[in-house]
Amino acid sequence: MTAIGTRIPRTEGPEKVTGAARYAVEYPAADMAYAWPVQAPVARGTVRSIDTDAVRAMPGVLAVLWHGNAPRLADVPDREMLVLQSDQVAYHGQFVAVVVADSLEAAREAANRTPVEIDEQPHDTELRAGRDDLFTPERVNPNHEPDTVQGDVEAELAASAVTVDVTYETAATHNNPMEPHASTARWDADRLVVHDSNQGSTGVAQTLATLFGLAPEQVRVVSTHVGGGFGAKGLPRPNVVLAAMGARAVGRPVRLALARQHQFSVGGYRTPTIQRIRLGAGADGVLRALSHEVVEQTATVREFAEQTAVCSRMMYAAGSRRTAHKLARLDVPMPSWMRAPGEAPGMYALESALDELAAACGLDPIELRVRNEPSVDPESGHPFTSRNLVACLRDGADRFGWAGRDPRPGVRRDGRWLVGTGVAAATYPARTRPASAAARMLRDGRFQVEINATDIGTGARTALGQVAADALGVPPDRIEMCIGDSTLPPASLAGGSMGTASWSLAVDKAGRELRSRMAAGVPEGGVDVRVDTEDDVAALDREWSRHAFGAHFAEVRVDADTGEVRVSRLLGVYAVGRVVNPITARSQFLGGMTMGLGMALTEESTMDHRFGDYVNDDFAGYHVPACADVGTSIEAYWLAERDPHVNPLGIKGIGEIGIVGVPAAIGNAVWHATGVRVRDLPIRLDKVLFR
Repeated sequence: MTAIGTRIPRTEGPEKVTGAARYAVEYPAADMAYAWPVQAPVARGTVRSIDTDAVRAMPGVLAVLWHGNAPRLADVPDREMLVLQSDQVAYHGQFVAVVVADSLEAAREAANRTPVEIDEQPHDTELRAGRDDLFTPERVNPNHEPDTVQGDVEAELAASAVTVDVTYETAATHNNPMEPHASTARWDADRLVVHDSNQGSTGVAQTLATLFGLAPEQVRVVSTHVGGGFGAKGLPRPNVVLAAMGARAVGRPVRLALARQHQFSVGGYRTPTIQRIRLGAGADGVLRALSHEVVEQTATVREFAEQTAVCSRMMYAAGSRRTAHKLARLDVPMPSWMRAPGEAPGMYALESALDELAAACGLDPIELRVRNEPSVDPESGHPFTSRNLVACLRDGADRFGWAGRDPRPGVRRDGRWLVGTGVAAATYPARTRPASAAARMLRDGRFQVEINATDIGTGARTALGQVAADALGVPPDRIEMCIGDSTLPPASLAGGSMGTASWSLAVDKAGRELRSRMAAGVPEGGVDVRVDTEDDVAALDREWSRHAFGAHFAEVRVDADTGEVRVSRLLGVYAVGRVVNPITARSQFLGGMTMGLGMALTEESTMDHRFGDYVNDDFAGYHVPACADVGTSIEAYWLAERDPHVNPLGIKGIGEIGIVGVPAAIGNAVWHATGVRVRDLPIRLDKVLFR
């Protein structure tokens, strides 16, 4: 019996539930000081002065840093990391100073009373499709061409028997992990040690070393436990720079944990999108043309372009195809990664438009998708390593009870509730990145495996321990996994659904090599193995298209009088290669589905354009789904998919595919329940009632 595929509880579970697990600001240190940032109260302007003397006179204050006295940092590509280096304000809430004090209360009080003189300038924060200053980015995340064209889209649309031409919009949404961005920094002579909440301490350590002019070995970043990230912690954020800067200024350890409100300014968020989808098909529903054009926003401090239309390049067969991305550069905080960046909003638009096409053709939505199933990747022409979307749709339909569904909208009723069902497909790239790992046998017969992976709540420790156990041929309880420390063998970040697939390859290789050497005889000094997978990943056959697939089904109940939408059932079926741990996998799927429900119904960051500020910047105004929102049933299943071509272990990432199709499935179900097609998220009751 192998450990991979076995239901093993999280190894760190007891530590977390008993409070023994330490997060970034829970590590004790003598003579601790505390930092609190000062934020710009305007969206654009120039900082003229800060009365640091007045602030320094406040009780407990140790230092006040701003661009007029802050130490100079070396240049890095990410301009947002150049904290307190310029007098320019690029967005509302930008950090313009930091106060360090001997208590958290003193630091916060002093920061709130810090007088900042700013010459305010006119700002622009409004995203519109008709702007005359929209531009095409050079690349979209992570490294795609922004625009693609295949065939003659306009001619095929004109010749199509059935067409759909619709615009979908998604709101800005914020990641909001349970643990906010947080750092504890100290300097040991010329060596910087930071406990930081992030999704990859290797990158954070490299950035800090560059900024502060240090050699790589002079910086250590520890991220033993991380309370969620959803992409917001994929890159270093200003808080870690301020903590290190403050610690150097006062000669004491400095702790900085951002408040929830800070997250809406410097924590990253999903860009709002405006997406025009045009579909052309024959009367049989077979696509002839597909056009997906996107407008989204970026900041002035740095450019970020989300890959919203990329999913339309490979999802369905169509003879002619166009995808395009346009950006508006606005005076807004920096958009960044949020769970399934690109795929989540992009598939909402595509899968909603497919539902509209199915209705126009008089076809069942599942049958429409089956008729447009490609034999190879439509963009590259490469075969898929595996593509079991149709199997997911069929299996999900059986489990959900799709057969016999009346396709007419607004006909099913239960008392005052209108009831409807919807379906949507999901996909996500299956990436594998190089990593390093080390393995050794301990004196007690146990094994220690090291890799700088990050467990952001996904159960990475447990899954990697299972991989190591199989590689070494021992039970999982004989494995000690060491992760979350930049001094360990480097690895890719926990993001892009590539963590487990990438790290497992290195852990498996290290375990197998150690096992082989031990079989040849253990030398007196023991065996210590270190490997990397650079060549292994490079050798993966590039003539394959690597993706995971899934299908989402939703049942909604809509109050006929108030327009209130309740999701009574959610079901997901996935084809994601080899599942390492069914317990943690199910948790990831359910978490993604719940997040998709929030994107569909409750989550919306509302910009007040007068001030250039997101106004609902806490959990009182920004509603993340709670247990009462999820409904009576949420289920996740997966197919037994064997995929030897995706990577040597056959593992695909699962962290993000769970969110991808849910908003469209819910939106399609709302239409089926009411006959009202809401094309902008979230689906609020006023949109249901008054359209």
